[in-house]
Amino acid sequence: MKEKSILILGAGRSSSALITYLLEGAIEGGWHVTVGDFSIKAAEERIGSSKKGTAIRFNIEETERCEEIIGSADIVISLLPAGFHPIVARLCLKYSKHLFTASYVSDEMKNFHEEAKVKGLLFMNECGLDPGIDHMSAMEIIDRIKSAGGKILSFESFAGGLIAPETDPNNPWRYKFTWNPRNVVVAGQGTAKFIQEGQYKFIPYQQLFTRTTSVHIPGYGDFQGYANRDSLKYIDAYGLRGIKTMLRGTLRNEGFCSAWNILVQLGCTDDSYLMENVNQMTNRN
Repeated sequence: MKEKSILILGAGRSSSALITYLLEGAIEGGWHVTVGDFSIKAAEERIGSSKKGTAIRFNIEETERCEEIIGSADIVISLLPAGFHPIVARLCLKYSKHLFTASYVSDEMKNFHEEAKVKGLLFMNECGLDPGIDHMSAMEIIDRIKSAGGKILSFESFAGGLIAPETDPNNPWRYKFTWNPRNVVVAGQGTAKFIQEGQYKFIPYQQLFTRTTSVHIPGYGDFQGYANRDSLKYIDAYGLRGIKTMLRGTLRNEGFCSAWNILVQLGCTDDSYLMENVNQMTNRN
C-alpha cells in the first residue's frame, strides 16, 4: 500500500505535540510527515532525527511552490496564522485535499463548506484544545445527560493551557507562551458574548479581565475564568436551544486576570494604534 503523505504547515510553538504524535505513529499508520515552515531550521528541529519526517521551507506568498507542495499531499494540516487558512483552503479545494486547522471557523472558511462537501473533502476546523477537545468533552457530557432523560438548564466550561506549578516555581504569572505570543497578547479584544440565567451578556474588552469567575478544581486548587469570545454560537452546535446559561470561558491561575487587566488599561495590549511616518523611520529612531 502506498504511504500516505501528511503535510503540516507551520512549525511554531503549538505544533510540537502534533508533530511528535504523528511521527511516533507513522510506521504503524503508514504515513510520512512533511513539515513546512518559513524557517527551515524550525521545521528541522520539529522533525529531529525521525526518518518518517521531512522538513521543507514553506512561504505562503510563493504561489507556485505552495501549489506544488499542497498538490503532492494527501492531508493538509494548517497551523499557520488563521488569516492564511483561506489561502490554503482554496488550494486544497483546487487539488482535492482534506484540510484540518485548530482555529475558530471564520465566515470566510464557512464559505468553503458547500464546495468541499460536493468534492467529498473533509474540512475540519477547531481541532485544538480550545476550541477542539473542549467540544468533545462537552458533547460527551451533554449526550450522556440527554440519553438518561435529563434536561440541561445551564452549561459552563473553562479551558486553559497552564503550566504545572512545580515546573517553574519562580514564574510570577504561572503562565508560559505555548502558542503564538501575539495571539496571547491580543486575546479577548473582541466583545465576549454569553447568556447567564436568561440574560444576554456582552462584555467589552476593557472590562473583560475584571469580570471573572472563581473556578475550583478538586485536587488542583482555585483558578480564575473569564468569558471566551462568542459563546452564543455554540448553543445550536451543542443542541442546547432554550438553555438559560451558556458560557465558554478561558481558565487562568489566580491573580493573572487582575495583573493582565493593568496591561489592558495601559494600552499595552492594543495593536490598533498606527504610528505616523513609520515607513520613514530607522531602527535608531
